Amino acid sequence: MQTDPKTIKKHFKSSIDKYSEHAVVQKIIAEKLAEELEGSFYEKILELGAGTGFLTEQLSKKINFNEYYANDLVEKSEKFVRKYINDAVFFCGDFRRIKFNQKFDLIASNAVFQWFENMGKVFDYCKNNLKKDGILAFSTFSPNNFKEFKDVSGLGLEYKTANEIIKLLEQNFEIIKCEQFEKIISFDNPLKILKHMKNTGVNSLSSKTWSIIKIKNFCNEYSKKYPNLELTYSPIILVAKLK
Repeated sequence: MQTDPKTIKKHFKSSIDKYSEHAVVQKIIAEKLAEELEGSFYEKILELGAGTGFLTEQLSKKINFNEYYANDLVEKSEKFVRKYINDAVFFCGDFRRIKFNQKFDLIASNAVFQWFENMGKVFDYCKNNLKKDGILAFSTFSPNNFKEFKDVSGLGLEYKTANEIIKLLEQNFEIIKCEQFEKIISFDNPLKILKHMKNTGVNSLSSKTWSIIKIKNFCNEYSKKYPNLELTYSPIILVAKLK
């Protein structure tokens, strides 16, 4: 399943103040993504889905630029972006509907593209907003992401494999870097897994509130199937140049 932007906005808006504390893996991914660009210079940068500024912070430290533009569905994201880049230009809304009167040297995004059903159209958007030889740098997740949660709850996104993503990208981009890794985190009890999902906005997977019975059944099933109470993150980092 994929989720509509209104549902995504609703849940990320409610969790944005707790996101930085709980989204430890997303922070690691942002650091790794920025490291791939370290030392580079870009005249104009566009960050898609800036959130609480994990990637904004890393890019502000690791690369050089003249103009920084950022976007997010949630209005409050602007506050986080300006914490690291005070003169950034911020656009609120679904980036696919935003039309710019200029093109960018770098489009960067951390843990966002997996929310969109048609990733090919997202890449087309990036292509149309990049200068010749412009760079697209982003992270997303593989089908192994949250595999335990999906197995127990039946809820999950339709993640693409790295090869599927590369195939889409290669229509207009030259692949510079592709890295995939896994990060497993453990919890004291299944309720903390649900809390983690909620505080990182991942409860966008469902617009319905869970009943007490459903929560109890989830906890029992998770403990039975995964007694170590682990949750797998499976990020993919990609850097590509527009042909």
